[in-house]
Amino acid sequence: MMYDQTRARQSVGQTSGTAGRRSPSPEPLLPSGEQDKIVQRLRHALNTFADTPFEALEEAESAYDQATAQLVNALAERRRLLRAGWQEQNPNAQSEELRHALRQYREITQRLLHI
Repeated sequence: MMYDQTRARQSVGQTSGTAGRRSPSPEPLLPSGEQDKIVQRLRHALNTFADTPFEALEEAESAYDQATAQLVNALAERRRLLRAGWQEQNPNAQSEELRHALRQYREITQRLLHI
């Protein structure tokens, strides 16, 4: 099987062929419950800024710190799972399995570059 250069150049989520074939949307990097908590903290900071600007900024900074820490942890866990998936393969692993792992690395990296 040959390397598909056209497919490798496509953006994440871009499909070739018929319009009916769509790739599933990527899994969120953070669980929605955690995202909601951080958004609530940011809203609280925005809503209290007029009365207590320094406290509001501290709250926003804390929400930022929480988001970045959770993101780093989530990315490290994804990396661990991806790496375990292909490292545990025997040397004669199917190229399709390895291609799938490579595609996942590419998709996650491209998402990070678009943040």
